[in-house]
Amino acid sequence: MLMRAVSRRRFLELAGGGVAATMLSDSIARALAIPANRSTRSLRDVEHIVVLTQENRSFDHYFGVMRGVRGFGDPHPVTLPSGKPVWFQAKGTTVVPPFHPSDPNGADNLALTFIEDLDHNWDPTHQMFNGGNWDQWLPTKTTTCMAHMERSDLPFHYTLADAFTVCDGYHCSVFGPTDPNRYYIWTGWDGNDGKGGGPVIANDEIGYSWTTYPERLQAAGISWKIYQDIGNGLDLAGVWGFTSDPYIGNFGDNSLLYFLQYQNAKPGDPLYDRARTGTDVKDGGGLFDILAADVANDRLPSVSWIPAPEAYTEHPPWPPGYGAFYTAGILDALTSNPEVWSKTALFINWDENDGFFDHIVGPYPSVGTLAGQSTVSLDNELFNGTAGTTGGTNGVPGPYGLGVRVPLLVVSPWSKGGWVCSEVFDASSLIRFIEARFGVEEPNLTEWRRAVCGDLTSAFDFTSASHRVPRLPSVAAYEPDQSKPPPPSFHPVPPASGSVPSQESGVRPSRRLGYRFDVDFHADPQTLGLTISNRGRLGVGLQARSLTVAGAPYSYTIGAGDTLAAALPNPGTYDLSLHGPNGFFRHFAGSPGTVVRVEVDADDRGGRLMIGVSSGRGSGDWDRHRRAITLDIADAYGRDRRITVQGTQVITIDTHHSGGWYDIALTTSSDPRFSYQLAGRIESGGRLTSDPQLGGRQRI
Repeated sequence: MLMRAVSRRRFLELAGGGVAATMLSDSIARALAIPANRSTRSLRDVEHIVVLTQENRSFDHYFGVMRGVRGFGDPHPVTLPSGKPVWFQAKGTTVVPPFHPSDPNGADNLALTFIEDLDHNWDPTHQMFNGGNWDQWLPTKTTTCMAHMERSDLPFHYTLADAFTVCDGYHCSVFGPTDPNRYYIWTGWDGNDGKGGGPVIANDEIGYSWTTYPERLQAAGISWKIYQDIGNGLDLAGVWGFTSDPYIGNFGDNSLLYFLQYQNAKPGDPLYDRARTGTDVKDGGGLFDILAADVANDRLPSVSWIPAPEAYTEHPPWPPGYGAFYTAGILDALTSNPEVWSKTALFINWDENDGFFDHIVGPYPSVGTLAGQSTVSLDNELFNGTAGTTGGTNGVPGPYGLGVRVPLLVVSPWSKGGWVCSEVFDASSLIRFIEARFGVEEPNLTEWRRAVCGDLTSAFDFTSASHRVPRLPSVAAYEPDQSKPPPPSFHPVPPASGSVPSQESGVRPSRRLGYRFDVDFHADPQTLGLTISNRGRLGVGLQARSLTVAGAPYSYTIGAGDTLAAALPNPGTYDLSLHGPNGFFRHFAGSPGTVVRVEVDADDRGGRLMIGVSSGRGSGDWDRHRRAITLDIADAYGRDRRITVQGTQVITIDTHHSGGWYDIALTTSSDPRFSYQLAGRIESGGRLTSDPQLGGRQRI
């Protein structure tokens, strides 16, 4: 793909003088300074929703070292089939943990480094997924996938996160490339039901006809618009905005234009006027002219989407610094009219991960050959291997997603303060936020998606405000420079001996979530029993992982208010771990001789965890196992203890001093094979923070 640099003068022309003159560090400051519209102190205060979707970066790749997010300091990463933590990806004898590359030109940061593009198509990404084992990153994505960035590389991105809200549970929707993920943004799926030309798993762009969400908004009388540059024309002759000049057009990222109803629309039709028009930079226009004019004249629609020109999308090899410069321009335009910004929510998301590593295995449905159970329907979540349109790309059968975790920043007057929101989201969550605000339902969203992915309302606080203003970085140095040709793509070489990167110390305030679920575990000679009770308002995806239990991993989906009972084969000596949202973790280990029984209850309102420990398998064994046991309690957030248990004893853990978090491990010298560990957060009424262990010493 042809890459061209651009001078400062050229960028000022592209951006439009009125915007570019103040678009450097002022954009974040202005966004922070404008107070929120609080007419109703509810979601109805949001009158404008803007979605800026960038390209191809994973969460760990960008934010793995950021303070107060679930990054490289995660105390409970999944275990690979090799027995090593997920950080230690391998190909043969080559083992590569995440690493920070050195800039090939000797710069002190990677903001302008052209790191190479990686494979991110359906088949290789499903090979990486490997039935949920998550262990084929190096064979499918090369060692470059383990490269990550730091604050010094991404000062603008990190400052946005520190000033507003970062979501560390947001996933791309599909194990695949750009278009299928963007179809989720604009339609809620990939034509999964086989109608209208779907399903689609590749950037085929053949022409589809299922109903899109903007059409539903149009029918409901809700205004909407695509802000883009027309490139050489938003028609077939102009390749729908994809151009060889990377500083104009839309990089082909307006995926609505691959639908026949938009292609056949004429001037005067809403689908044409709102999706096939834009700035004309090649003939002297500025990239932000139309957006800035609409904001200035209070014409910003209720819902807007923005696809950037190629050079500013952050799609490798294009550097993140160019994206920061473009994003600053968008922010500057949106905040140029304080009255409009006070009523605007801007979502900055990335459509997919390219091929870059992330350590979180997102929820996935137990479809096809994947083991597990669900209390909600899994209809239309399995791709059967055949594209829905002649000439379309076929692929290995498998789940559509959730895909790899990617960044999402929520920038608005109601999300200021440097918060983290750890609810599970994907691209369909953007539609659900619009649904929640304007009441226009998208029937394409499957029951499973609605169960495991939230609606993004938890990222906002409509009742209070923060006025903290951080020190702001300048993006002036990120202007593309025409005097220097863009370098060839950089292939970073990992160190000969690596280690897991350290995460920035400290916590950040964390949004209260709607998760309320419990797991009861019991073992008998034949089975390991799990009873998962979901008392919350959110659905839950859990994964049971083990190197000793046959058939693992297992995926469980438990809808809000539901209970699921599962029985796994007991190998005798067992070791089983459960992973769930927002750091939820359980570990059960034992053998036929294990007589310790543990029951857990939570006082959500009081922020306390009650752990009942019995020195017997159950009531039937009580008389035979009445002897006392010595129990060691390791507490990551408190003091370690040793107690003697005879009969039943309740251990109470108060989480107020740890931001709601608990991490307790129980062991006993009388049974070396026994271990019971539980970690997570109680959504109490107290002050909640990110997990303190993420940036500190891990004791367990």
